[in-house]
Amino acid sequence: MKPFFLRTLAAAWLLVLLGFTAQAQADLGPVRGALRNGSAHELAQYLAPAVEISFDGDKQNFNATQAELVLKDFFAKNGPTGFDFIHQGASGEGIQYAVGRYASRGGTYRVYVKLKPSHGAPVIDNLDFTKE
Repeated sequence: MKPFFLRTLAAAWLLVLLGFTAQAQADLGPVRGALRNGSAHELAQYLAPAVEISFDGDKQNFNATQAELVLKDFFAKNGPTGFDFIHQGASGEGIQYAVGRYASRGGTYRVYVKLKPSHGAPVIDNLDFTKE
């Protein structure tokens, strides 16, 4: 009886964890699409009021309006040829993150996206582009 209970408990925990992972991945679909399209305007809809953006280690904080302009300039200079997330997850505190690969005519970038919960919906708190 005890092994059956332990297996059932382990299976329940696995289902709960998979549910959290699936939710984290589902929330990032529009962000993936915006990055894939190179659309600063689409991406701006998911930015926090204050966001940290980093290009090759040069970190700066921007308000959402400034961040949209900075991203628009980046996408203009580095038009997308493809984008996909290669890893996604979430911390115990509800901080979601994803690592992706942004391919452009000018090269390939590793992209780190960190989202924080805000009024029931996650918003982008940090974007980090590092040329590979």
